Amino acid sequence: MYLDGDEWEAYFRDFKRSAFRLEVHQTYTMPGEAATFGAFLAGEPMPDGFNARWHQTIREHAAAGRTMTRAKIVRQPLTPYSRYSFSWGVPTNVAAGEDYRVIDLTDGSNPGLPEQDFWMFDETTVVHLNYRPDGTQINRELITGDITPYLEWKRIALAESVPFEQYAKGLDV
Repeated sequence: MYLDGDEWEAYFRDFKRSAFRLEVHQTYTMPGEAATFGAFLAGEPMPDGFNARWHQTIREHAAAGRTMTRAKIVRQPLTPYSRYSFSWGVPTNVAAGEDYRVIDLTDGSNPGLPEQDFWMFDETTVVHLNYRPDGTQINRELITGDITPYLEWKRIALAESVPFEQYAKGLDV
């Protein structure tokens, strides 16, 4: 089943304990980010209120005791999109209460993580985020059946990652 609009947004409104995302792509081509990504590449300052709606979502969940965590696989040198994300997006998400973690595979092998982005809600519901090779999202697909592999991938991702603040020390983005 493919998810869009309010049906997709409901997962972010209604989870009870946790939301976890594994990010595996080095570039995401998101139409809603085109202007700010272009501004970043042009050396412009981050606009006031950047990602304010998402930050409000994070703060509301954190205040209610719900966790939002991401683990991002990276390889150096960082892509322009990862530099944009690590400069404008992630620090403000972390400040709002998101636990953002990084798994740098530049000098190592993959510890057993999939080549698939996904969100997992309350460790019971998994949604694949499907992308084209250029980073354009194709769709969001609700996964049914056994989610045991996703629980293991979350465990591996958390064990193999470091907090963003630790990773970003000395990083020139």
